[in-house]
Amino acid sequence: MELSGIYSIVDDAATRAPLALLADVLAAGVRIVQYRAKRGVEVRMVENMLAQTRAAGAILIVNDDIDAALVADGLHVGQEDLAATDVPSLRRRLGEKILGISCSSVPEAQTAFELGADYLGVGPYAVTASKSDAGPPIGTAGIRAIVAATPLPVAAIGGIELTLLADVASSGARMAAIVSAIARGPDPRANARAFVERWDALHRGPLLAS
Repeated sequence: MELSGIYSIVDDAATRAPLALLADVLAAGVRIVQYRAKRGVEVRMVENMLAQTRAAGAILIVNDDIDAALVADGLHVGQEDLAATDVPSLRRRLGEKILGISCSSVPEAQTAFELGADYLGVGPYAVTASKSDAGPPIGTAGIRAIVAATPLPVAAIGGIELTLLADVASSGARMAAIVSAIARGPDPRANARAFVERWDALHRGPLLAS
């Protein structure tokens, strides 16, 4: 499946019901999902999620946990993980599964490409409260520079609200990763649907046709 579109991060810190949130985003049309549980990933939870994503024709990525990622479709790791990881060995262990790497600069992006990443999570795009250790925002210009630096698809992440989606799309990012703007409020499904519909409309319109 092509890595493009709205990339929903189901974060245990943002919801008490990750399976219900997953069902909502899949029903809204999201086809790339990352499961993030900083307190520890349960393989059984990943198996339950995978059943949902497979039924919807979606991709399931697991944050940080290689053993759980082997049950899913891929793994996402941050810069802090790279220093303590034998990435070539990790890449071999993942085989054909997807490897995503977070980065916030062109040198980090180029290193991730050389290490065998399949996509880049780039940000923070804007100020974000969902990740306490995020650095300063890099904005559209920062995303655009990284898009130009490697052939890898980019998922812009960090503080992305619906009102910012056109600017994100104009940066060349193939994906927009959303955490709290979908999970918060009484209707996550409607939130996710609004992002999917807006992203699709932007990619049908003149913004990206030039």
